[in-house]
Parts: sequence; C-alpha cells; structure tokens
Amino acid sequence: MTSGLVPMILIVVIMYFLMIRPQQKRLKEHRAMVEALRRGDQVVTQGGILGKVTKVQEDGIIEVEIAEGVKVKIMRATITQVLSKTEPAAAA
Repeated sequence: MTSGLVPMILIVVIMYFLMIRPQQKRLKEHRAMVEALRRGDQVVTQGGILGKVTKVQEDGIIEVEIAEGVKVKIMRATITQVLSKTEPAAAA
C-alpha cells in the first residue's frame, strides 16, 4: 500500500517545485512591477502596443499615450513589460 503512495507524493512534490512555485514567483514579480507604475514610464501592453504612462488611477486603470495626442485607458494587469522607468523626484 505505501509502495504505491510514495511515488505519487514524490511526483506532487516535484511538480510543485518545477511548475507551481516558479509561476507564483513570476506572478508576484508582475504584480510588483504593475504596482510600481508611474507617470512617464514607457510600457508594453499584452497586445504589443508601446506607450508612455500619462495618468495612473487607483481603480486599476492607467492612461497610456500611444501617439502624439492619442491616449487610451487600459487595465494595469495588461502591462507586460516596463521598458524605461522614470526616476523619482528628488526630495528637497
């Protein structure tokens, strides 16, 4: 009975360390990146659109300028990459 149970437990443990744990880590890093967005950041959306963040709202929506005078509102979660970060203002 226990001889059949040990391999199953071993498979579950291996799956956790090879698949589940790295995915959770990636999700945590993405969440931190999205939370750190601020005005002036160059971003890439899931649809492949490049733009500059012009407004960050607290309800999960950001405004991105994709061309001169063309602004779109998108969900924060759709940001896949931050190309360039703006530096925080120096405290005087």
